[in-house]
This record gives sequence, structure tokens and C-alpha cells, in this order.
Amino acid sequence: FSQGAMMALHAGLSLDEQVAGIVAFSGALIPPPGLDEGTTSRPPVAILHGDLDDVVDPDLSREAVETLTGLGFDVSYHRSPTAGHGISQDMLDAASAFIVAHSA
Repeated sequence: FSQGAMMALHAGLSLDEQVAGIVAFSGALIPPPGLDEGTTSRPPVAILHGDLDDVVDPDLSREAVETLTGLGFDVSYHRSPTAGHGISQDMLDAASAFIVAHSA
């Protein structure tokens, strides 16, 4: 969540080995070095953000989605119209669906 989401994206996209997926609530993408040159790992990514967030601009999540999608990542994106800087039930539901879909 928030800074943890930023760390999860940064670290998860830097790994040589594949992780099952990355779930990032209310964060932003701080691209690791070499991300645009291709990485060994291409985990699916879920990005979730509240439209009413006044701490981390929701547009930063949209920009992350655009960047990662443009690089060929499988990205799920959910914006909650009623959530601020927190995790709403619809965000939890979307994250749960992502985890179930990418668990095997």
C-alpha cells in the first residue's frame, strides 16, 4: 500500500526470477534501471487506486499502467470512485480476483 506499492513494483520488476504477480494499492511506478530495455521477469501486475486519494495522485497509477502496458506487461487496473488514500471493498474484491486468476 502506498510506499509499499512503490517498493513492490520497483523490486518485483527488478528480479531475475519470475514472481507470481504484483499487487500495488495507491502507489506509483519508480522504474527500476533497465526496465525499458527488457527484464527477465514479466509478472502480471494489478494496480488499484482510489479516485479521491489526496496523498498519492491517482494519475500516477494511470501513468504506471500506461508505461507497463506499453512495455508488454499484463496489467489489471482498478480505480475506485469512492476511495481516498485507503483500500476500499471494491479494491479488495478486484485484488482478490487478480490473485485467484494468477494462482495455480
